[in-house]
Amino acid sequence: MAEIAAAVRARRLRAVDVVAGALARIERADPVLCAFTEVWAEEALRRAAGVDARVDAGPPGPGEWLPLAGVPIAVKGRHGLRAAGPLLAAGGVAVGATAVPGPGTPWQTWGLGAHGRTVNPWRADRTPGGSSAGAAVAVAAGLVPLATGGDGAGSVRIPAAWCGVVGLKVTNGRLPSPDRTGLAAPGVLTRTAADAVAWWRAVSPPPTAAEVPPSGPRTAIWSPDLGFADPDEEPVALARAAVDRLVDAGVVRLVRPPRAPRPVRAVRSAEPPLLLDPAPAWLALRAPGGPRPDLAEAHRVREANDRRLARLFAHAELLLTPTAPTAPHGHEGPGDVYSTALTWAFNVSGHPALSLPAGFGSDGCPAGLQLVAPHGREALLLAVARAAEPRPPPAPVASP
Repeated sequence: MAEIAAAVRARRLRAVDVVAGALARIERADPVLCAFTEVWAEEALRRAAGVDARVDAGPPGPGEWLPLAGVPIAVKGRHGLRAAGPLLAAGGVAVGATAVPGPGTPWQTWGLGAHGRTVNPWRADRTPGGSSAGAAVAVAAGLVPLATGGDGAGSVRIPAAWCGVVGLKVTNGRLPSPDRTGLAAPGVLTRTAADAVAWWRAVSPPPTAAEVPPSGPRTAIWSPDLGFADPDEEPVALARAAVDRLVDAGVVRLVRPPRAPRPVRAVRSAEPPLLLDPAPAWLALRAPGGPRPDLAEAHRVREANDRRLARLFAHAELLLTPTAPTAPHGHEGPGDVYSTALTWAFNVSGHPALSLPAGFGSDGCPAGLQLVAPHGREALLLAVARAAEPRPPPAPVASP
């Protein structure tokens, strides 16, 4: 992505040609992938011509100039363009709206595009995850290098894991969000961590000195289940193997979780779980109206987990888990296991979290490793992700 912007700024490429290439890729692949609900070809070419005109006029002054010049981007859902202002100001060109779950779908790990149900680009009989379904597919298949997302329970991280791309959810409340519950936060899906860094620089204020991570391995705690989930063996094994690669590369250093305070009489009891299951709290806080579950209990769980996470992040810089507890399910639905089991705790707590590709399962589909950091430490997540990743190949376009 940085290469595209640099070439457009240097006039080695024209933004119109870059965007036309993206539109051609979408036209060829989207009847199979169903990643887009709308494609704005005419408007995108007009915006690209505007970028070329800005380049021809020259930089207006000092500072980084058009860091996303000519980069084709996709936005989540029909209303995603409302939040894309900083990306357009940076020279990005919105080419269309990506698929989200269709009306009446009882689960969110699904998508419905203009041509039909959204398919995983690695296996058409599997879902790409959701609700940022089309965003993950568009990036994984190389249709665009960047797509925006929104994450209310794992809606960026789960499709990132299941499509083999990078997915970042920012600290809740740090960027504007239309979600009134406070559980959802904006995010992004990209093929590389470097591209996610470019997005973050475009949408966020310059980092403070405290937010810039120092060099050297980061201390991290590994948990396969957060103490309450029941993940399948293969996603855990793939995520753990990714952790081991980070350790071997000197990117992270594993430490044991901090011991929880306990009464003297309880010294011999079993170690308590890392976190309490956030499912009842999330469901209570998310309820849009009508008879509500026990909000007092929801707040008790949230406060207990907030204390546990504060203690954990006073002891280590990162928490590492599998992103999803299962491999991608079929289009008939997820079954009995919540796909959000390992992600929605951090929507309740508000911590930033990132899904990093962790390899492929026996079904041929990708899996993810989730990295969680203290509030406001997106730069730390991105620095670890950049140190960890090779450049992934684009996903194949799955056959119907």
